[in-house]
Amino acid sequence: MSTSSRMWRSLLANPFRLLPVSFAALIGLGMCLLLLPQATASGQKTTVLNALFTATSAVCVTGLSVVDTATHWTGFGQGIILLLIQLGGLGIVTVVSIGVVLVAERIGLSHTRVLAADLRTDSYSNLPKLVRNIVLTTLAFEALFAVVLSARFFFAHNYGFRTAALHGVFHSISAWNNAGFALYTDNFLGFANDWFFSIAVCLAVILGGIGFPVLRSFAIHKFNWRMWPLHSKLMVSATAVLLVLGTALFLVFEWSNPETLGALPESSRLHSAFFHSVQTRTAGFNSVDVAALNEESLLVSTFLMFIGGGSASTAGGIKVTTFAMLAFVIWAEIRGDRDVNMFGRRIAEDAQRQALTVALVGVGVLAASTLTLMTLGDTSLTAAAFEAVSALSTVGLSTGVTTDEGSPTQIVLVLLMFLGRLGPVVLAAAIVLRSRPNMFRFPSERPLIG
Repeated sequence: MSTSSRMWRSLLANPFRLLPVSFAALIGLGMCLLLLPQATASGQKTTVLNALFTATSAVCVTGLSVVDTATHWTGFGQGIILLLIQLGGLGIVTVVSIGVVLVAERIGLSHTRVLAADLRTDSYSNLPKLVRNIVLTTLAFEALFAVVLSARFFFAHNYGFRTAALHGVFHSISAWNNAGFALYTDNFLGFANDWFFSIAVCLAVILGGIGFPVLRSFAIHKFNWRMWPLHSKLMVSATAVLLVLGTALFLVFEWSNPETLGALPESSRLHSAFFHSVQTRTAGFNSVDVAALNEESLLVSTFLMFIGGGSASTAGGIKVTTFAMLAFVIWAEIRGDRDVNMFGRRIAEDAQRQALTVALVGVGVLAASTLTLMTLGDTSLTAAAFEAVSALSTVGLSTGVTTDEGSPTQIVLVLLMFLGRLGPVVLAAAIVLRSRPNMFRFPSERPLIG
């Protein structure tokens, strides 16, 4: 057997090895396409690092950028970025599987294991239907928001029909996939007073980042809350709390800041605060200058970005359900309860350990990357932590560190974006795969705590 055959069989034997390889290959292809002369606007120069950074940011649906998306790239280059966002959002393995699903009712076991890893499911028999539903749901919502945004550009901002349609499609796909790329030099600062536009983008971000399991629950059970599974209940309730809390805190901390909300009419401050609260869920658009936020707002943003969005979605972070589950674990421990209960269900101990592992590994990676960014450049603790968690949680908000610092910092951010897109998924899945019954147990003893 040849070396390549053995390598391929090894990858198929463990689908979680193939996911990083697939994403890395897509990033490499995107980088090569962005290096083509046709992708770069006249008078601009694209280096290998700039192309790599942009391709990684697009595939990992992050939104961080070292060049101005609006002026550096041609329409061809922006089209490449949009395609990378779409493929990265759907998951490269899912996209490759579309053709297989359309021509066959069953797919091979090895391919099914790869697909199961990317879709976070172990029900092999339902995968073809699941993939079909995910793709159709994605395209349907993207088309809906593309129409809404295009109409807004055309009627409210006097764009030509073609320009309005192009901008509507681009920003719809970018918003649904929580990518944060915009065709404007100042991102969405020019739309800070447009409440309709802000709410439309926020809805696309929330629905795209809440996860397909939640959308499926709503499609099947509608508003019958009692029929919803635990994950959907936890995801919706925790998301609502985080959005309201984030909006309230940004209003308090930024209301009088003359460089952010304070510069807007009072009628625009509420939806602008809500917009920023939504974008910290890993979307990364901004309608205020992030670099001008107060320290308190930067800290709140960092916490919200670290939590992220929903599992089985385009969002990053440790995931809302992970954070909420740990909160219930702490509450149960404080109360002295034997079990951790949520919405009338008891949470399994292995799920608690899995959530704790994902969260603590995330904290460890964040601490190490923050220290690295501070060491490599002239960056404060707050700015370094903000940039690190923005890359790791695939958010895309930036205080300027990405463009101000040199190549070493940008390479670190590339690694963080890649790790943030795949790390939590691969880590959580690997924990589940390695789960096995113990043949024996050691005697119990309690160390001192606290």
